[in-house]
Amino acid sequence: MQDNVEIGNNFSGVAVKPGTGFPRIIIAGGGTGGHIFPAIAIANALKKMQPNTEILFVGAKDKMEMEKVPLAGYNIEGIDIAGFNRSSLIKNVGLPYKLVKSFLQVRDIIRLFKPGAAVGVGGYSSFPVLKYAQSRGIKTFIHESNAFAGKANAMLGKKATRVFVSAHGMEKFFPSERLLLTGNPVRASITDSKITKEDAIRFFQLDPYKKTVLSIGGSLGAKNINKAVAANIDAFEQNNLQLIWQTGKPFAAEARELADGKANVWVNDFITQMEYAYAAADVVISRSGAMSIAELCIMEKPAVFVPYPFAAEDHQTANALNLVNHQAGLLVHDKDAIEKLIPTVIDLMKDEERQEHLRLNIGTLAMRNADDVIAKDILNLL
Repeated sequence: MQDNVEIGNNFSGVAVKPGTGFPRIIIAGGGTGGHIFPAIAIANALKKMQPNTEILFVGAKDKMEMEKVPLAGYNIEGIDIAGFNRSSLIKNVGLPYKLVKSFLQVRDIIRLFKPGAAVGVGGYSSFPVLKYAQSRGIKTFIHESNAFAGKANAMLGKKATRVFVSAHGMEKFFPSERLLLTGNPVRASITDSKITKEDAIRFFQLDPYKKTVLSIGGSLGAKNINKAVAANIDAFEQNNLQLIWQTGKPFAAEARELADGKANVWVNDFITQMEYAYAAADVVISRSGAMSIAELCIMEKPAVFVPYPFAAEDHQTANALNLVNHQAGLLVHDKDAIEKLIPTVIDLMKDEERQEHLRLNIGTLAMRNADDVIAKDILNLL
């Protein structure tokens, strides 16, 4: 059966004997930037505190972690795993086979790498890695980035050594004695950003005397956010506003055509240097994924959130409501976005007192050293 398990080229496959005096840690998860960037931040913090730490990532084959993690300087093993498809049940037929195969792959990775701990950051690959590690008595750590825990993390949390959480009230999902409130790790380019608004506006070749709206929907874009912006594209100029519009690839061509000739609109499918986009923005339109929220808290930006309605357990709505309850953000539901989103944004842009209120409140929720807190706790418990 082992012949069917592939070990990637980046991993030497050399089993290291215990007692070598330095930690060996697997970090599992991915699928989206919201999982990958925190995982890399935790890895960097571990290496900073204990430079001899050996780290191996485990991710899902064909997902973006297989590209992003090596670019950050870490080895990664891909396993054959996929999540439950809520939109097409027929696509789940092969899921049991993939789950069994992933456990066999994880078994061999753990046998060869001999980790002292496994850290799960969310995403398909977290479950088989942490579940197998727990069955072998290996210490496991979970980072739950959302205000509503997924079923897999809630199940794994019962035996986890520690569960790092981003919000209060997570005792309803995890044993309270295992919880540590840390917030979400944010990439250093944002936490350490010193970019001025003037430099950021110049970066996008926009007008420094106009107020700026930033619209982001993740790497793939957000369909109804994009439709709302497109339907109201002229309203920005009519209200003396300018727009930085990250569309995602599916909507990019249509957006470029709409923006053609409009000096007040900058459009692209993806923004690589988000620190400039945040610095330029007076108000942000965003999905309410955990990492987007963490970055907006750090950057202290007034935001209108449009939760992705098909997220597991509708956790994006829970995330957004958590901010609304702290008077730290506004919420427009996805089904109402085309009609209500841009009018809500324009009203907010006209109300500087409300912007300041939201900015101050979202800033109080920022946790700037989550990666260091998590890394220190992991190393202390090994």
